[in-house]
Amino acid sequence: MPAPAFRTSRAVLLSRRRVRAPRRGPGLGCFLLLGSPVFLVAGILLTIAAVVGLGLVMVGAAYTHYSEGLPDPRAVFADLRFDQETVVYDRTGTTVLARWAREQRDVVVFSDLPPELIDATTAAEDRTFWENAGFDPFGIGSAVLDTLRGRERGASTITQQLVRNRLLPPEALAGSQIDRKIRELIASARLTDEFPGVAGKQQILTAYLNDNFYGNQSYGVAAAARGYWGITDLTDLTLAQAALLAAIPQAPTDYDLVRNAVSSEVAGKTRLVVPPDSPIALRRDWVIESMREASPLSGGAHTATDYDAALAEPIVLDLPSAPSALGSQFTVQVRRQLVEILCGEGAEYCSSVDTGGLRVVTTLDPTMQRLAERWTEAAARVPNAADPAAYAKKLKVPYRDWLDHLVGRQVENAALAAVDYRTGEVWAYTGSAGVGLPGSDRLQPLFDVMGDGRRQPGSAFKPINYLVGIDAGRLTAASLLMDVATDFGSGWVPEDADKVERGPVRVREAIAASLNIPAVKAAIEIGPDEVFARATDFGIEWPAATNGAGASIGIGTLELHMADLVSAYGTIANGGVLMPRTTIREVRDSSGALLWSSSSQVGIAVTSPTAAWVMTDILASNTDPARNPLWSLRAVSDAGVRRPAGLKTGTTDESNDLVAMGFVAPPSDPAAPAFVVGTWMGNSDHSAPAEPIVALESAASFWQEFMNRITAGTPIAEFSPPAGIASVTIDAHSGLRPGPYTSATIEEWFVPGTEPGPDTTKVGTAIE
Repeated sequence: MPAPAFRTSRAVLLSRRRVRAPRRGPGLGCFLLLGSPVFLVAGILLTIAAVVGLGLVMVGAAYTHYSEGLPDPRAVFADLRFDQETVVYDRTGTTVLARWAREQRDVVVFSDLPPELIDATTAAEDRTFWENAGFDPFGIGSAVLDTLRGRERGASTITQQLVRNRLLPPEALAGSQIDRKIRELIASARLTDEFPGVAGKQQILTAYLNDNFYGNQSYGVAAAARGYWGITDLTDLTLAQAALLAAIPQAPTDYDLVRNAVSSEVAGKTRLVVPPDSPIALRRDWVIESMREASPLSGGAHTATDYDAALAEPIVLDLPSAPSALGSQFTVQVRRQLVEILCGEGAEYCSSVDTGGLRVVTTLDPTMQRLAERWTEAAARVPNAADPAAYAKKLKVPYRDWLDHLVGRQVENAALAAVDYRTGEVWAYTGSAGVGLPGSDRLQPLFDVMGDGRRQPGSAFKPINYLVGIDAGRLTAASLLMDVATDFGSGWVPEDADKVERGPVRVREAIAASLNIPAVKAAIEIGPDEVFARATDFGIEWPAATNGAGASIGIGTLELHMADLVSAYGTIANGGVLMPRTTIREVRDSSGALLWSSSSQVGIAVTSPTAAWVMTDILASNTDPARNPLWSLRAVSDAGVRRPAGLKTGTTDESNDLVAMGFVAPPSDPAAPAFVVGTWMGNSDHSAPAEPIVALESAASFWQEFMNRITAGTPIAEFSPPAGIASVTIDAHSGLRPGPYTSATIEEWFVPGTEPGPDTTKVGTAIE
């Protein structure tokens, strides 16, 4: 049998190995050999080696450059940066409103931390925490790819966040984003190297949990557990609560549980509950699912049923009692502004607020604030007390008819803001009246309705709507609008409050009677989106970037911050100039050096002075008995003498929101405050009163009581028209200049260039 073919081939190959070719110069075969894969790979490896060598040199140089001046990583645990408290004062600089500092009693050690809280934190912030070298290169690469795809996100580990917040000085965070990130990575690696192993990781994680801001003025995980649920032993946290705390630091202001909570029935009691579809609840659920996948310390202690139960657990808060400090909700607004001043707008947290030894002089007047707090409590609680008259006496306020009129209506909360519209300084501020009365069936939480909540302004928005049209020259105070029921589409036929149709009415009349139909038609004439956009010029921050209310924006259906509306009314009174609202007069560092002053703020002209005057005069007529006998019942007076003031109210459907906004004429003394005051009454849970009520009988009375007292004894000033404004005699019925058949005339103000022409609406007819 023939031998296998492969054996023959092998023999031939072996024989060929012994044959040597004659020596010649390099030819084509040599070049073919050099181009073979072996030589190509060898060449590539040599090139890579050269590049790597050069790269190592460059990396070493870069490391030396970026690590220069970085603090000793051990300083993270020295706590030296948190030893100077920030003190917040009233406007005189003598009364202390708040002290902000790290409270050592809130610091925990690693043994205080339950495994569930640790696993929840690493699942939410740094899944490779126990293995990484202080940073996660794969996470960074993934984040870069996501950013390139248009889904920008961060990739900071727990160590990086700790280094950024507690170790790196401001100069290390200077330069480009890449420069800052490189220094952060180097410092994180050095910290991990300085504190190696499991013990080092425990120290880093403990410092991180002690350092975090958790919203609700809580710093450190222990303070957060106590502030939200009254828990002082972290081992008492449920699995769901541990996941919730781990979820908050990503956006502590937005995820603040109090800000996200609503009142709800739980086990027969009204409690503060965070809705299950809120962003923070959804992030908690994501953390729980992440823990289900990987919980290195506590995974063995929990079954699938435990994780399912955690997902189903409602987020119910158990807040401590209301603080007794003067202006407690005002100081929250101070803190927010201070963070913006020190760290930039949109910053969530800035360590120097608590650690820089700052001295903050606010705009708050303590006497006026006590008055505001007393009358806010009176408006919200007196009518709901078992003995209203006795409660009023306890508060040292007169038991007025309007308070008695509210008895049984179940209007249980109120808010107020008083601003000097010539400077933008907030003199008094109450975001709410606090928790409800004992036995109340609706909890009124410590929620800032004035500055944090969004409510419908109702008719109180109408002056902004009309003023936009007047400033644009599309309307005048004498423009005629038809007060006739109209279908504006989809069957929407708004009505006036009294169900009466008046036919043609002038803009001034429409505002004086607070008519709804003309306001909608005015918004359409101006353009609803134009009204929406221009309202932002007045300082109003809308909840979305586009107008979702359509033409109904003209009657105040779109929710806003009541404090913004106060500033908008101040802009009207200030001749169309918006002064940025401020709660801070000045900020000084620990050495006394001035860091910031409100005197640097500059007003912004958002309307012409003449357009602002037209609206000012219309609103001022509301408190003049000769021009508005009904609303003038809420006029401001001093010892029986009426003080010129502008006023407008708003009452929403079902009386959910009761609003009053108004201002007094500016004093002749430019250094004296000129006040605009806004009041709100209603219920924090948006529930309607037991019986309908209007703002004129509630919020306007509240406004009047407060305004009378803060202006008492001051010189009575008059509103003065600006230069260039035109006063024109017009036909009282047509709004045009008098014609041959005019039967009644009035004087009206017009922005120059918008004066009406002669009346041609009437013609003579011969009667035989």
